[in-house]
Order: sequence, then structure tokens, then C-alpha cells
Amino acid sequence: MITVPGNVRVWLATGHTDMRRGFRALALLVQETLKRDPHAGDLYAFRGRRSDLIKIIWHDGQGADASLDHASRGAFLHV
Repeated sequence: MITVPGNVRVWLATGHTDMRRGFRALALLVQETLKRDPHAGDLYAFRGRRSDLIKIIWHDGQGADASLDHASRGAFLHV
């Protein structure tokens, strides 16, 4: 479980993302698409094609984290 401070912005990517991408590729996607710095402390969430996987990247100022979660029932909500 990741403890995230209350002042962290959460960005949800629309559409689906290739879940084979790692932190560097997703960070590059954040830079190119959102024109944001992925190392600034915001949290970015991406979902897989079938909506049963979600990948989160976050840099807390000391290190980067890329987390993957699988929906145990059904799929994550389409936003």
C-alpha cells in the first residue's frame, strides 16, 4: 500500500495504455502528452485495454514507484 500525502494531484489517463510499459515509458508519455514533469510529485494512473489492470506511477521526491493492480471482480470503472 502506498501512503500518498493529501496535497498530491491525481491524474487519470483517458483511453487505454499498453501495460507492458515501465516507469520510464509512462513518464515519457506524461511529459509528451500532458506537458507535466512526472518527477514533480503528482500521481498518474493508467488502465489496460480490458480495464482489468491499472498502473500507477508516482515520484515522492526520493524515489519513483510504478505499481500495478488487477481488478479481482470485473473491471475498473471507465472514466
